[in-house]
Amino acid sequence: MREPSDTKILVACEFSGVVRDAFLDRGFNAISCDLLPCESTKYTDPSLHYQGDVCDILNDDWDLLVAHPPCTFMTNAGVRWLYNKDKSRNEPRWQSLHEAAKFFLTLYNANIPHVCIENPIMHKHAKALIGVNHSQIIQPYQFGHTETKATCLWLKGLPLLQPTNNVKALMDTLPKNQTNKCHYMAPSKDRSKLRSITYSGIACAIADQYGNYILQDDV
Repeated sequence: MREPSDTKILVACEFSGVVRDAFLDRGFNAISCDLLPCESTKYTDPSLHYQGDVCDILNDDWDLLVAHPPCTFMTNAGVRWLYNKDKSRNEPRWQSLHEAAKFFLTLYNANIPHVCIENPIMHKHAKALIGVNHSQIIQPYQFGHTETKATCLWLKGLPLLQPTNNVKALMDTLPKNQTNKCHYMAPSKDRSKLRSITYSGIACAIADQYGNYILQDDV
């Protein structure tokens, strides 16, 4: 069985370093990639983050890709913006949708044996362009966070992610402004960035389960 340090993991479209750091904590050879600089203060070695287009390094013999492609134009929450008030098509928005779907498929179809792509629930037009159904829907409360935020995973060469600490019963006793913090988050220039950060419990589950799966798969 190979060692974690011999396993190359790329975490794409991540500026926070949350998922990357979870793999690094477990001894894996992991780097993050984003157009933005990495904001993690835990691992500050600049070689652990590629700031630029992920396509530049997508074919560098990775064992696992964990990706968080931009969801602005594909999420179900934004479907209303595809049409103007007069019901005509918002053509720039449709163009952005097609570009987002193309990028999503570039990641999904990458020549990497194990792939996990995360995105919110998509609207029907995005689903039609992607042409691939999500593998499962997970919630933060399944991984120790008393919050709800439906998140889809598209998996290739990987099993379903298993819940690690279901706290739904506790979550149900809390007010909605605590259990749906993303929805109630005050408007700000960093709102979209903050809403995109992976929950630490989910990041740890991904690193534990998929890291170990890859190591066992190589036996």
